[in-house]
Amino acid sequence: MNIIDLLCERLQCCLKELYQFETESSSLQIQKTKKEFEGDLTLVVFPFVRAARKKPADVAEEIGQWMLAHTPEISRYNVVQGFLNMSISPVYWLERLEAIGTDGHYGMKKSDERSPLVMVEYSSPNTNKPLHLGHVRNNLLGFSLSRILEANGNKVVKTNIVNDRGIHICKSMLAWKKWFDGATPETSGKKGDHLVGDCYVAFDKHYKSEIKSLLPADYDFLDEKGKEEARAKAEAASPLMAEAHAMLRAWEAGDKEVRDLWKMMNEWVYAGFDETYRALGVSFDKIYYESDTYLLGKDKVLEGLDKGLFFRKDDGSVWADLTDNGLDQKVLLRSDGTSVYMTQDIGTANLRFQEYPIDKMIYVVGNEQNYHFKVLSILLDRLGFAWGKDLVHFSYGMVELPEGKMKSREGTVVDADDLIDEMVKTSRETSQELGKLDDCTPEEAEAVVRMVGLGALKYFILKVDPRKTMTFNPKESIDFNGNTGPFIQYAHARIQSVLRKASQAGIYFDRLPAVSQLLSDKEQNLIMLLNDFADTVKEAGETYSPALIANYVYNLVKEYNQFYHDFSILREENEDLKVFRLYLSKQVGKVVKNGMYLLGIDVPDRM
Repeated sequence: MNIIDLLCERLQCCLKELYQFETESSSLQIQKTKKEFEGDLTLVVFPFVRAARKKPADVAEEIGQWMLAHTPEISRYNVVQGFLNMSISPVYWLERLEAIGTDGHYGMKKSDERSPLVMVEYSSPNTNKPLHLGHVRNNLLGFSLSRILEANGNKVVKTNIVNDRGIHICKSMLAWKKWFDGATPETSGKKGDHLVGDCYVAFDKHYKSEIKSLLPADYDFLDEKGKEEARAKAEAASPLMAEAHAMLRAWEAGDKEVRDLWKMMNEWVYAGFDETYRALGVSFDKIYYESDTYLLGKDKVLEGLDKGLFFRKDDGSVWADLTDNGLDQKVLLRSDGTSVYMTQDIGTANLRFQEYPIDKMIYVVGNEQNYHFKVLSILLDRLGFAWGKDLVHFSYGMVELPEGKMKSREGTVVDADDLIDEMVKTSRETSQELGKLDDCTPEEAEAVVRMVGLGALKYFILKVDPRKTMTFNPKESIDFNGNTGPFIQYAHARIQSVLRKASQAGIYFDRLPAVSQLLSDKEQNLIMLLNDFADTVKEAGETYSPALIANYVYNLVKEYNQFYHDFSILREENEDLKVFRLYLSKQVGKVVKNGMYLLGIDVPDRM
């Protein structure tokens, strides 16, 4: 039981005995005491004033006296108006530190056969372009969330749905046939996903040129409505787009030539994706492919059509009417019978729940798809899937650059591979400039450089509230000072250096010595912060927020650095106090490593 839960339990007894007042523990307001007041935790007493029929200060005094008499964990208290500030006994904090030290998996619960099974979908790339900065945030959030859910005692299946079919894929295929003269990754010297992405950009370039040529001569003189109608007419008349749609229909009909081209180009992309995933340090337990699931979705849609759940328009397209749900109508099958994303998601969801006994399904997808997942939940529920209403859309904000938004079709995205290479390069330059790698062998130095570069990237993205749009600035992320990954990694390496020196000197610090109960404020604050780790992991799992872990670890490291600066460790003359500080440092290092693990970030033992 953590200290707040323990105090709440005692307070319930106190209020019942003093004022015959019964309340839920969740309604008791206990918070950390403000720095300008003495105490560790503060109780707001105003909610009990009416039951006590006394002034707030008198109520706080009576509760304080009762708690001091009945709660050994409280060493003293003071009253400030309607607030009761309670100081927790150093003995309690020392007991908590010892418990943390003897718990090999502190803050990380283990699952068993009774644990809920959570499936987390993330990445979800299209095979018409390489992964970019937006995918990086998606992958890092999904992978970190999976680890956080595992640390909360869940069984987790990490999945990826690859969008490997559809009109966007056909655009790249058609462009390759028309303008790339049989180029391959080998002949072009490019990663396969980059080559296919170039094809996609080329299609868009030629398509825009074609549309421009189809616009009427007086286009620039038309009003906005006229321009809109003229552009729609030009797009409908586009021979290039017509060819792409013809290729999609041929693909769905199983045309051998189209299918062979599709397989070849997709294999190029898969190889490129795998290389990027390895560089990012993310992985999956199961990969689904839209080409395998979209027909299952079509079958479900047609089944729903037969049952009257959907309707067919005069052009043959199939739609869902969602007006009763406060939404509009949603197309599920186009007039030519081809599928849309929604159809594929219905099929994939159906297949997943056939293959796994899933208790919760979480989709890690950007907030531009909020509407899509509202509709998907309604449609799955309408089709009779009991889990439809309970699916979770982990909606996160977009990543922008200082100069604005990225656009895939125009080739103005930040490529994930280029970004990783740039981060590692910047890490190398910064580390050399600051002399951080002077004590490392060349092999160790290169490993640390990569660890720090990727740590900077991951931490900069994950420390931001996932619901918010964020601006990514590579130069800021690599700083060894402030709220950055390298700052935390360097602190971990510093702790390990201190512990190594102690071990080399023959100092044994695996057990907590019998130190004086008079801890310094900084030492007690460190123990209090360590004590918060398990609750932070729990809250991060409940709110789907890796940012809580990131900022917790930063605060812990910041507090430790102040302690390290103000107190001697290895040069401390009192042997018990020296061992105590080494033991405390060891636990800080352990929690930093565990916290960064939950973010998918490695920490070096030396720098």
